[in-house]
Amino acid sequence: MDRAKFLPTSLPSRRRLLQSAALATISTTLLPTTRAGAEPQGIDYPPSEWSPASPSNYTVADRPTSHPVDFVVIHVTQATYSDTLAIFQNPRKQVSAHYVVRSDDGHIAQMVRERDIAWHAGNWDYNTRSIGIEHEGWVDQPAYFTHALYEESARLTAAICDKYALPKDRSHILAHYEVPGSDHTDPGPYWDWTRYIRLVNFA
Repeated sequence: MDRAKFLPTSLPSRRRLLQSAALATISTTLLPTTRAGAEPQGIDYPPSEWSPASPSNYTVADRPTSHPVDFVVIHVTQATYSDTLAIFQNPRKQVSAHYVVRSDDGHIAQMVRERDIAWHAGNWDYNTRSIGIEHEGWVDQPAYFTHALYEESARLTAAICDKYALPKDRSHILAHYEVPGSDHTDPGPYWDWTRYIRLVNFA
């Protein structure tokens, strides 16, 4: 067999091969990846889904450098999960929270970076120093406060407390109605604080 017939007429130079290898390295190390399932840069709590609020509904900051994080504030949405996401994404609403927890399965959407200031507490000082967590439901309908909602929210709150060195107690995990100047009643009389704080501490 005449091997010469099967060889390429011109081989790439060594220099060309090295250039190609260098370009391949650059493309895999310097350029942004778009692989399936890659998390967006906005995620602070990995189990959550990134669903960003409108930039018109929160204040860009650099917490905890610009402001300390001293509290977690617990809310109830008084709306469905999907409607709450739509409200926070509507630039005319002027409201947001860092996280929203779905009732039936405890799924969590992150809507504002923890470093930024969500407009959730109705008190600017508390906004600057807290992480706001909304829970799907209504204050007078305890059926929305499912085991999954309590459990997943408690894991989130525990992670926040660990991150910012907050004690896992009622002095640092507040109800919205406990924020000074608030005219809200959430999370309401059916929210089981004993159960919730226990779950946070065992999360």
